[in-house]
Amino acid sequence: MSEQQAGLSFERDIRPLFRDKDRQRMEWAFDLWRYEDVKENAPAILQRLEDGDMPCDESWPPERIEQFRSWMQGGMAA
Repeated sequence: MSEQQAGLSFERDIRPLFRDKDRQRMEWAFDLWRYEDVKENAPAILQRLEDGDMPCDESWPPERIEQFRSWMQGGMAA
């Protein structure tokens, strides 16, 4: 595990990537600002980010997707 992976946390590094409107659009399924929800759905979220389906209005740049992937690979710290 790299230092970057080990150092990423949901509250500091991942949650801020999701905007208020992203959260509102996904509320029917889960809360993007809730650690437990994102951790439980992380593989599906990553797939949608990679496919460009999420967020709904524009794709994330590759470095954001990589940050999310690194957080997953690093153990998904809260």
